[in-house]
Amino acid sequence: MADVNAEVPCAVVIFSGKRKSGKDFVTDLLQRRVGEDNCELMRLSGPLKSQYAKEHDLNLQRLLDASEYKETYRLDMIRWGEERRNQDPGYFCRLATRCPGAQKPVWIITDARRKTDIQYFREKYATRAISVRVEAQEEVRRKRGWVFTSGVDDAESECDLDLGVTWDVVITNNGEHAELMEQLDKLVYTIREKQSKQ
Repeated sequence: MADVNAEVPCAVVIFSGKRKSGKDFVTDLLQRRVGEDNCELMRLSGPLKSQYAKEHDLNLQRLLDASEYKETYRLDMIRWGEERRNQDPGYFCRLATRCPGAQKPVWIITDARRKTDIQYFREKYATRAISVRVEAQEEVRRKRGWVFTSGVDDAESECDLDLGVTWDVVITNNGEHAELMEQLDKLVYTIREKQSKQ
C-alpha cells in the first residue's frame, strides 16, 4: 500500500513507557481529548503480534489483550520481533501506519520501544513528530500488577529508550488525576498548534 499524502498526518505523537506505566490509559485519554474522528491509535505491537500469531498458529485476540496467554509467549515474541527489526528497523512502524485510520490528521503511536522507532517517525515526519515518555514510580507500577520478569524487563524491548533519548514531553502518571489532566491539556495544545500549521 502506498504512503498517505503529505498533508496527513498533521501530528504524530509517539509514546513510550515501562510496563504498567499506564501508556494505554494515557493514550486512550488523549484520543478522547483530541477526538476519535481526528485521531487514530496505532500500536506497533499490533502488526508484530498479528504476524507472530500467523506464523505460530496462535489466537491473535488473546495476544492483544493483557492476559496470561500473552505473557506465555512474550519472551519468544520479543526474540522473533528482534530478528525482524534487525533485518528492517522500520518494518513494524510501516505496517502500523498502513491502517484505515491513517487518513486521520493525528496519529498516536502507543508503544514505541526502541530508538529506531523514534528515529523512524522523527525522520519521516520531522516537525510533525512529538515524542512522549510516560513515567510512573515503581511502587505505583507494582500496585498496577507489575512484577519484574527477567528476560522481559531487562530486555532491549523494555530498556532501549531508558537512556539516550531527548523527549519532547514527559508525562508523570502516578495516579494523580488533576496533574495528569493538566499535562494532557498541554500536549493537546501542542498537537493543535501543529494542526494549525498545516
